[in-house]
Amino acid sequence: MTATATPAQKPARRWHIAVFLAPAVIVYTAIMIIPLFSTLFQSLFGPIDGQRGFVGLRNFQTLFGDPRWSANFWNALWNNTWFFIIHMLVQNPIGILLAAILSNPNLRLRGFYRTAIFIPTILSFVIVGFVWKLILSPLWGIAPNMLDAIGMRSLFSPWLGQEGAALTTLALVSVWQFVGIPMMLIYAALLSIPDEIIEAAEIDGLTGYKQFFKIQLPLILPTIGIISILTFVGNFNAFDLIYVSQGAQAGPNGSTDILGTLLYRTFFGFQLQQGDPNMGSAIATMMFLIILVGVSIYLFGIQTRMRRYQF
Repeated sequence: MTATATPAQKPARRWHIAVFLAPAVIVYTAIMIIPLFSTLFQSLFGPIDGQRGFVGLRNFQTLFGDPRWSANFWNALWNNTWFFIIHMLVQNPIGILLAAILSNPNLRLRGFYRTAIFIPTILSFVIVGFVWKLILSPLWGIAPNMLDAIGMRSLFSPWLGQEGAALTTLALVSVWQFVGIPMMLIYAALLSIPDEIIEAAEIDGLTGYKQFFKIQLPLILPTIGIISILTFVGNFNAFDLIYVSQGAQAGPNGSTDILGTLLYRTFFGFQLQQGDPNMGSAIATMMFLIILVGVSIYLFGIQTRMRRYQF
């Protein structure tokens, strides 16, 4: 008696996956993909004999070739880079240090400290900028009086009004506001390390900072990498704090001007400066390319070589 072969059943089409993903894809396309390509497309147009027409890369040639445009662009790019460097060198190391301290099971009131440090993160940029302008004001701010109370009044200066100090001051204000994000991410990564690994390290005599640097730090490097790229993207998209604190002109004398404020003035115009959507789109395109290059370097040059541990 011969057995008859049954035809192989085709895998069922999982239409429910498309149904569940469709709302998110539609919303993301409407508010991200379409505006992105619209901006890239608009950067290739400009006025021709009084009418809007296709000009190719002329806007980018103007941005880099015209001394007035190029000076503003390179100044904003350098300020943005310095803004990012301060966050990388100050915010992230402090976040790692705070996470290491708060992960100590012997520390009392850990929940209170975590909440107190994270609260500024949920505050509005408008509130943060306005409050710190009041604090640092040389006329009615409390910073001069606080330094005077401890005999250090001579250290105070109107930092937000000095070209050499304004950007660094605002970067440190931003660090104060957002240090809770790397702290919580690193804290979660430290808690995910199995107790067996920590106990084995203690048996081998590794405790305190030696245990952190030799055992815990290598295990959380992937999380630190993610925090670094999030810091990069967030800082090169920065705008709100500078605008609230220093205005669209990003004073004094453009010393706090970053790509976001330059884009705003160029696209929408400000005071006597008329808006130019095409040049504004060219600046936005350069911001997109800078972020794309930075993210690509991390994803393909760093993350692929980073060792990951499975627990």
